[in-house]
Amino acid sequence: MKLSKKSRYGLIALIDLSVHSQDGHIALCEIAERNDISPQYLEQVFASLRRAGIVKSIRGAQGGYLLAKEPSKITAAAILSALEGSYHMEDEKAPQGSGRDGIANSIQELLIDKVNGELDEILNNLTLADFQKSYLEYNVDSNMYYI
Repeated sequence: MKLSKKSRYGLIALIDLSVHSQDGHIALCEIAERNDISPQYLEQVFASLRRAGIVKSIRGAQGGYLLAKEPSKITAAAILSALEGSYHMEDEKAPQGSGRDGIANSIQELLIDKVNGELDEILNNLTLADFQKSYLEYNVDSNMYYI
C-alpha cells in the first residue's frame, strides 16, 4: 500500500488540527502555513473529510474547522477511506476462460486476504488520538535542550 499525497496531507492536517484546536476552530490557512501545504489543495482534502463527518466547518470571516468527534473516535481507517475510498489491495481475478482460477484463488487467500485483514486490524485500532499523542511526545523531546 502506498499513501497518496492526499492521504499524507490529510493525516498531517488532521494531526495539526487535533493539536491546535483545543480552544476552538482553526482556519485552514493556518494549518496550510504551519505545514507548508497549498491552501487550495487542503480545501479539497477537507471537503472529503467534511463529507465523511470527520471535520466540521464554521463559515464566515472568523470561520475554520473543528474535529467532528473526539480524536479517540476517529480511526486511521476512516481517514484513509474518506480520502482514498478503499485502502485495500485489489482482489485477484483470473481472466475468464484462462484456466488460472486456482492460481488466482491461492494469491487471493494466501496474500491479499491476509494483507487486507492485517491492514484493517492496524488501521481500525489506530486513532487520531494516537497520532496526536505521538506528535506531542516527539515535539516535547525535540524541543528539549541538554547541558
